[in-house]
Amino acid sequence: MTGIIIKNISNDYTVNCNGTYYICKPRGKFRHNSITPLVGDIVTIDEKLNYIIEIKKRKNELIRPSVANIDIAVIVTSVKDPNFDSNLLDKQLTIISYNNIIPIIYFTKLDLLDDDELKRMNKIISYYQDVGYLISTTPVDLLKLIENKIVVLTGQSGAGKSTLLNKIDPALELKTNEISYALGRGKHTTRHTELFETNNTFIVDTPGFSKIDFHNMTNIDIRDNMKEMFDNLHQCKYSDCMHVLEDGCHVRQLVENKEILESRYNNYKSFINR
Repeated sequence: MTGIIIKNISNDYTVNCNGTYYICKPRGKFRHNSITPLVGDIVTIDEKLNYIIEIKKRKNELIRPSVANIDIAVIVTSVKDPNFDSNLLDKQLTIISYNNIIPIIYFTKLDLLDDDELKRMNKIISYYQDVGYLISTTPVDLLKLIENKIVVLTGQSGAGKSTLLNKIDPALELKTNEISYALGRGKHTTRHTELFETNNTFIVDTPGFSKIDFHNMTNIDIRDNMKEMFDNLHQCKYSDCMHVLEDGCHVRQLVENKEILESRYNNYKSFINR
């Protein structure tokens, strides 16, 4: 039978096969070949002996957290309390894109802004949308974007991830709380990764995704996974332009003309000079 791994605790893998759940062990050949099954893996199992016998080819794989085949990462982004952090947002967008995951920016707490703040924030939101990023500000719209996908939520503490989960499915929030507190480690420090199914979507309850970093990424990887830096590369004088000191750089001209957000460009420079 074929199914998806939804949980791993102490080498016991829970596999969902069309709504029937099997707790399986991996065959020894995976260990001998230094292959570790991950939550999110599509696998073939021997349902009688409760063994995982094959792992299908992965579309992506994350080290921290250990999860595979993520379709979408929802970046829960607060605009106030905590204030909008463009550096964190751009870092997450870049790393998520590098890992072959579609990012969706979900903006929260817009109702806390005064009229002038909201006007400025709407310009920033429109910029990211015009560049080509998917944007959402309501749970209803977000559910349409993530239906039938494997999704992970990320964002700074206090941005509203728990509130969003509760709006998507109150029962889902209850499950994540129960699991975290049962382990005695607090709500945001769950030690295992798990998929919960809700509204025809798999949501990843996982520790550590907000701590993702530029692991193994080169400066070229960073450049090529920031949309404006890559999309405008062909108009630069040099095909290997890094958009910093080179003459004939089209990207720097766009920044001067305010066609690229200065904050995006400054964040890019800080990433490649890390």
